[in-house]
This record gives sequence, structure tokens and C-alpha cells, in this order.
Amino acid sequence: QVQLVQSGGGLVQAGGSLRLSCAASGRTFSTYAMAWFRQAPGKEREFVAGISWQGGTIQYADSVKGRFTTSRDNAKNTVYLQMHSLDSEDTAVYYCAARRITIRTIPSEYEYWGQGTQVTVSS
Repeated sequence: QVQLVQSGGGLVQAGGSLRLSCAASGRTFSTYAMAWFRQAPGKEREFVAGISWQGGTIQYADSVKGRFTTSRDNAKNTVYLQMHSLDSEDTAVYYCAARRITIRTIPSEYEYWGQGTQVTVSS
């Protein structure tokens, strides 16, 4: 069983930066691939970024490549999403998610979810 608790997010002006954190409970965190998804009002939940269990593979959605960076610290059971050059299209509720070993881009492939955190980018 893995529990995910998110922090960070909030309101930022266009062009600004934010960092999201996702802290996991459980001793097996290092065996889980972690991902970030987001969901804007009226839209489906979409994949943003993912990092494999050892951090050797990282994947990004095309819409965030070059602006967002995900990383993990297995000693702290925490995964991060650093977001730069934010614009209004990035406004959404952001979720972290966990599944065993490998990254998937489909939400239903993930077993565990954080509570979600709102990111609002003002223009």
C-alpha cells in the first residue's frame, strides 16, 4: 500500500515557476514508477511527466518538454515536478500517481493517487 501526499502549487503569473512535491509512504517507494497528471475543467486527465523506479527513464508530454522537470529522491520517498515558463494552458489540478516499475501514460494504469493540487496561471 502506498499513500501519496502532495504539496506545492498555487497561483502564479504567466512566465513564472512552481514546484510540486509528492511524498509517499511505504518502504517500497523505490520500486514504483511515479508520474504526474493534470486535469483542467471539462477536460480529461492527461499525462504530464513520468519517472521510472530508479530514475533512469524520464518521459514528458510534448506540451511540457523543455519547461517541466521531474525528479525523485528515493531516500526521501519524494518525487518533484519543477515547472517553468508557465502559461494559462497549464492551469489545472495536478496529481501524482504511482505504479510498479515502469511508466505508463494512461491514468487507469496507475494504482495510487495523490489528493491533487491546484495550479492556476494568471495571464
